[in-house]
Amino acid sequence: MFPNFISPAKSRRLATSPRWALNLYAIAVSFTVYFCMYAFRKPFAAGTFDGVIGLGTGVRLKTAFVISQIVGYAFSKYLGARLLPELSPEKRPQTIIGLILASWSALFAFALGGVWSQLLALFLNGLCLGMIWGLVVGFLEGRRSSELLLAGLSCSFILASGSVKDVGRYLMRDWGISETWMPAATGGLFLPLLFISVILLAQIPPPTTADERERQPRTRMLRTERRQFFRDYWLPLSLSLLAYLFVTAYRDYRDNYGIELFSELGYAEQPALFTSTEMPVALSVMLILSLLSLVRDNKKALTVLFVIMTLGLLLLSGSALLLHSRVISGATFLLLVGLGSYLTFVPFGSMLFERIVAHRRIAGTAVFGIYLADALGYTGSIAVQIYSDFFSNEMSRLGFFLALTHILSIGGALLLAVSGVLWLRARPALAS
Repeated sequence: MFPNFISPAKSRRLATSPRWALNLYAIAVSFTVYFCMYAFRKPFAAGTFDGVIGLGTGVRLKTAFVISQIVGYAFSKYLGARLLPELSPEKRPQTIIGLILASWSALFAFALGGVWSQLLALFLNGLCLGMIWGLVVGFLEGRRSSELLLAGLSCSFILASGSVKDVGRYLMRDWGISETWMPAATGGLFLPLLFISVILLAQIPPPTTADERERQPRTRMLRTERRQFFRDYWLPLSLSLLAYLFVTAYRDYRDNYGIELFSELGYAEQPALFTSTEMPVALSVMLILSLLSLVRDNKKALTVLFVIMTLGLLLLSGSALLLHSRVISGATFLLLVGLGSYLTFVPFGSMLFERIVAHRRIAGTAVFGIYLADALGYTGSIAVQIYSDFFSNEMSRLGFFLALTHILSIGGALLLAVSGVLWLRARPALAS
């Protein structure tokens, strides 16, 4: 359906360029691809969608929309854990573009349909977009500079989630576009840039021999290898994934109901709310995590990662206590819990399994571990959304968020500490 976007001549020129230039190029194009993807995923969250879904359920309309998209996204992660490790690298660019176009079509269906058609449309939208992350990570993993590249990529969704919602709010406020048409309109604004950036992404050369020697060659991971990985590491993997389940649910709740949280904290009318809080978070997370590329020993890097992730979760309850004591403002609270949650969330989606594969000399790809984590993480997010509306609907969004903050901070930190020790002590699984 789509041409082969890879130009061997351009890829060779990049391979012979200085390392700093290749790293800068890879960060820029991967960041742009994933930033643009968010223009198809998150703009609808800028709407309030007042009312309930009907049929006596009592579920709020926006909650139903959020859950529908996350269900599709979670299904996509389960499919991705099966399909992406087996996908050949040359098919990644075409797959990205095909999935983006399909997700955009779903947003047009969202604009044109009734409530139940809208729910189906957002499910399909999430189903298409859930694999984009793994496809982009496949271009960046297995390199000595992977932490730097993946930290740069991770900034994209931290910053994009807020930025595209600000764009959506602008389209509704200044252009008069309705809540239902706003998501498709936002995606259309970013579509040309996405096409260009995918073509540029396709030119990134594969890892060098030196990269493979230090980080383990990244190969297709078939069913046998995936099952072996799980059998050998089921205990530390299970504890890590349980912690990530709650982290994802927390991050998604903050992300999807940011409008409501800001409103309850007294910031409803301020412009560019999300960009102003997410920009410092993105830059801080990128700076902290990119420094891991300086740690060449994979075991030491894993130790540092688990310390950072655990401290990130402890920052959540500390921030909530400061807010309760009126030491910090509401905006500062949302910034600090964003920083703490992303310091834990980002490594799971990028450098944690990158280093685990390298340290344990596992034959395969980090994408498999990433998609196992994401599949369960978004399942947890769905559960929290449902619990919030069915069993805690008497609580405000902010009240529920604060309760979730304390639970995740203490429980998640304990799970990460134990799983970190187990990962570092685990025996090697597969021969390199």
